[in-house]
Amino acid sequence: MSSAARPLSEPRVLAHAKRRLFPADDESPAYAVADTQFASEEWLPGRPVAPAIRERLAPFNHVRLGSGYPDLVGVRALEPDLLAVERVGDEPPLIAIEAKGETSGGVDTERGIVQAYDRLGEANAAYLAAPIDAIAETDRTLATELNVGILGVDGAGSVEPLEVPRVVGNRTSTEATALRFQASVQGVADASFGLNHPKNYLGYPLAHYAAGETATLLSEYDVVGAVDDARRGAAFLGLLEDRPGLEGDSLTPLGEEVVRFAKSHSGSVEAALSEFADWYRSRKRFVDLAPAWGRLARRVLFDYEATGLLVRELQHMHEDGIADPSLVDVLEYLHALHPSFTVELFVRGDDGVRGRVLTDDGDLRRGPLEDGSIYHSPTVFQLKTMLFHAGILDTRGREPHRLEPLADSWALREPV
Repeated sequence: MSSAARPLSEPRVLAHAKRRLFPADDESPAYAVADTQFASEEWLPGRPVAPAIRERLAPFNHVRLGSGYPDLVGVRALEPDLLAVERVGDEPPLIAIEAKGETSGGVDTERGIVQAYDRLGEANAAYLAAPIDAIAETDRTLATELNVGILGVDGAGSVEPLEVPRVVGNRTSTEATALRFQASVQGVADASFGLNHPKNYLGYPLAHYAAGETATLLSEYDVVGAVDDARRGAAFLGLLEDRPGLEGDSLTPLGEEVVRFAKSHSGSVEAALSEFADWYRSRKRFVDLAPAWGRLARRVLFDYEATGLLVRELQHMHEDGIADPSLVDVLEYLHALHPSFTVELFVRGDDGVRGRVLTDDGDLRRGPLEDGSIYHSPTVFQLKTMLFHAGILDTRGREPHRLEPLADSWALREPV
């Protein structure tokens, strides 16, 4: 059967819509997840979902917007032909898509439009995606009245914007915040933190500011050899405005504050950099080894959005009598309160991991949580170890292949 003759099932319609709105080769800040129901191998009994479709829709999460769960939700600055306005504010819009496909009962386009409209309480723009032949003039009229976009999908996979929505403002829920966090420069990705000691990231803005070539200074002062990892991590921690090329980077206000601290504490940036050689390869907790610098690292880490959420909920766990929670305990506790954020922060989005971890309704399956390989290394190893060095957590992190989630302690060093 040719691709043009394949029935346009809901997963296939959604995959084509995602490709149009969130292209794989896009380099702009963007992130999108499909609902967990699309991780299933079968959409309808006897109607398998092709692995390529599931791969295109991944990663999966169960994100609540309005009174339900959109088929796909993401953050991206869309092209002008997809929106009635080109720009709203400084942030890319939060986008929700409801997909409808061909079934024995037809295509329920009206229901999809109403569902998309419901998402506008928290999304900036909402769309119905459906087979183009199933979209009637009455659908287009209703969508226009409700400010819902319509994406017409044909059998070959082409997507045509039939109606484009106006971008609206909204209140921001924790669920929406999780997606915005992932789409930002600080979102958790496999490439976010390649190093697990905060000194490596504090040293980068100092070497960037000092006279000389940044990579050379980092090497000469024995700060760190992995320059690209240090640069990337400094950007994720908000110390650096990450732009292509070392010479094009600029320090953020927080990065400039690190430079001010170095001058005040050590007399000059160069003198501060010379202190870093004394800490090279030391496994001692940083806040005990160099208390003033350790406190600065703590300040920087608390500016990272995930840190505040983790510490707040770990404190609540302590108050609830869970003084020494395991990683599995943390996942289950956090997921009950911040389900989308928890999944995005801890669970890998590749290789079908989320399909193993989450049910179709977005609940956690405990068994997979006991397997260290399902976790994001940047969270359970690098970030956790930095929180250890800053005196926030009691134990350091471990790489996923060495991780025993039931025995991995996430206790606060100093609960209040």
